[in-house]
Amino acid sequence: MRPGKRGDLLVHEDEPFNAEPPAAALAAAAITPADAFYVRSHGPVPTIDPSRFRLRVDGLVERPLELTLDALRQGRFAVREVVATLACAGNRRAGLAAVRPVPGELVWGSGAVSTARWRGVALADVLAAAGVRGGAAHVGFAAPDESAEADPPQPFGGSIPLAKALGPEVLLAWELNGAPLAPDHGAPLRVLVPGYVGARSVKWLERVEVRAEPWDGYFQRTAYRLLRPEEEPGPDVGMALGELALNADILAPADGERVAAGRVDVRGYAIAGGARAVARVDVSADGGRTWLAAALGDDLGPWAWRPWRLALELAPGEHELVVRAWDSAAATQPEHAAPLWNPKGYVNTCWPRVRVRAA
Repeated sequence: MRPGKRGDLLVHEDEPFNAEPPAAALAAAAITPADAFYVRSHGPVPTIDPSRFRLRVDGLVERPLELTLDALRQGRFAVREVVATLACAGNRRAGLAAVRPVPGELVWGSGAVSTARWRGVALADVLAAAGVRGGAAHVGFAAPDESAEADPPQPFGGSIPLAKALGPEVLLAWELNGAPLAPDHGAPLRVLVPGYVGARSVKWLERVEVRAEPWDGYFQRTAYRLLRPEEEPGPDVGMALGELALNADILAPADGERVAAGRVDVRGYAIAGGARAVARVDVSADGGRTWLAAALGDDLGPWAWRPWRLALELAPGEHELVVRAWDSAAATQPEHAAPLWNPKGYVNTCWPRVRVRAA
């Protein structure tokens, strides 16, 4: 069992550690407990002494900075709190792998998504202290976790556009749900980029670099890019992933579950991504032929998922439950997985389907 983690996680890899919680754990609360929060790692967890930690801020800045944790936490910058959902770009990859194999990738189910209350300082405030120079367009993040996934092996890193980095929601975070970050979640410091794929929220942050161009490492130029079905992964092939796409899922009941006929409580989440909002969630008990409106739960803020629920009357027999969300731009989810298949198995946003038997 992984220290600090519940024992029923679905573990995809022990080293580096990659695991997702069961749907029931996500359904239990709108804020995901730290012991249930999914873990995505590309290399071994680095050993970092917080007392010796220094964050470098350099690149296209007027005043390069070297900041201790105390300098970040104790008054120079305003401390902020953001409720935000992180989701792996490969969340729900199993649905695409069922269409066609996705070689070399972890076959995530639907649990590579979690929501927490994060605490830290705004990256924008730190960049203001450094003074962004003309010509800057991107902000890169470097970590020390060496990954053998890259060719050649290299530490993890990535970048986001400067315009996003200057948003007040982007944090240099040291706390998750009121407690210091655990090593698996990036202690002592990580970036939190709400509304973007989880890969951009770099863990174990050691350097912030203001740049004219996007990050030039493997995890920006080759990995985390959406390819056409016929394309082979390679530098600058396909589209770099940034904002999360609209998605939703059914967390309860579970696929294949036997339920009592009659009133069945169906629950799940929807997330819009970017700066969009979840506007509507529809649920079907007959595979998508007819739909009912689900009730939306508490609004946790613009960067968090929206819980939803609906009580359905299910007659004895087999039922296919389906959900689809709509966002504030009137976009909705595609019906089937097959047209979404891509060689890396990213961005499965098709209607989730749960089959239950009522008796």
